[in-house]
Amino acid sequence: MKAIQIEKPGLAQVVEVAEPQLQPGFVKVGIEYVGFCGSDLNTFRGGNAMVTFPRIPGHEIGGTIVELNGAPEHLKVGQAVTINPYTNCGTCASCRRGRYNACENNETLGVQRNGAMQEFVCVPWQKVIPVAGISVRDAALIEPMSVGFHAVDRGRVIDTDVVMVIGCGMVGLGAVVRAVLRGATVIAADLDEEKLALARKLGATYTYNTSKPWDGSMPDPDVVIEAVGSVPTYQLAIERVAFTGRVVCIGYAKSAVEINTGLIVKKELDVMGSRNANPSDFEAVIGYLKKGTAPVEEFISDVISPEQAQMSLQRWSDAPGKVYRILVKW
Repeated sequence: MKAIQIEKPGLAQVVEVAEPQLQPGFVKVGIEYVGFCGSDLNTFRGGNAMVTFPRIPGHEIGGTIVELNGAPEHLKVGQAVTINPYTNCGTCASCRRGRYNACENNETLGVQRNGAMQEFVCVPWQKVIPVAGISVRDAALIEPMSVGFHAVDRGRVIDTDVVMVIGCGMVGLGAVVRAVLRGATVIAADLDEEKLALARKLGATYTYNTSKPWDGSMPDPDVVIEAVGSVPTYQLAIERVAFTGRVVCIGYAKSAVEINTGLIVKKELDVMGSRNANPSDFEAVIGYLKKGTAPVEEFISDVISPEQAQMSLQRWSDAPGKVYRILVKW
């Protein structure tokens, strides 16, 4: 079967790989759409420390069940599904606390192990999530949005909070959506005016272009969600959050970040990480998309064939600020 494989930094190509064999307790899914995410771009650029080469990327999935081997009755051949792409060992400290999304030994599809940029995958039935009421194409948007949803959950956001989301890519937009759904006042922050306009469409009350001075008329945020992973945005999060506020960190910074620890102490801040997503976050995104109010066409920057992967990744690498999601159609 066909697969997209990143052979080395800067080179992605279509290759032939063996079709996976269905094991007991597993489900075989025919892949229809897979999204390229920021981690895949970092892999293509050679900047993803968790990846070894060659690597088949892809963990944002929309597909159809084609075969079952010992799965429960709620899963059926022909069902449209997405896949929870994370593993959990069941024995580490995170797993013992029931926080499987942060498993010490997690291997995410397309990162620490080969992913879903191929015609078929076989996964344990527990990782298969039906998406009735959502198109198979849009199912590929669920995972990245769920990461943003999870960050809002980590930040304990309630309706009286002011929440600033730094970075309005797909993950950041997921955080904007869930904060709005919880009744919070949202400040969307980004360098790109088009992304800020979309965040406002999703319910953000304020937008802030981070290349400009802070607008003093905006309220200080009780919660700041960092969804970029850069030195300036991490520093901005600590500086802008209100006293006794919460800072939620999603982005992986590519270099060491110098933080004013005096502000953390003086403000008595809660600073926390947010990794991956829980099944409840996936279900919350599915519920949101089922409403039919999401501007999904604006979330999808391009739909490409597998043969266009190299060209598309190179184009994205050259202009990263203009892309939400690139979907590969199988």
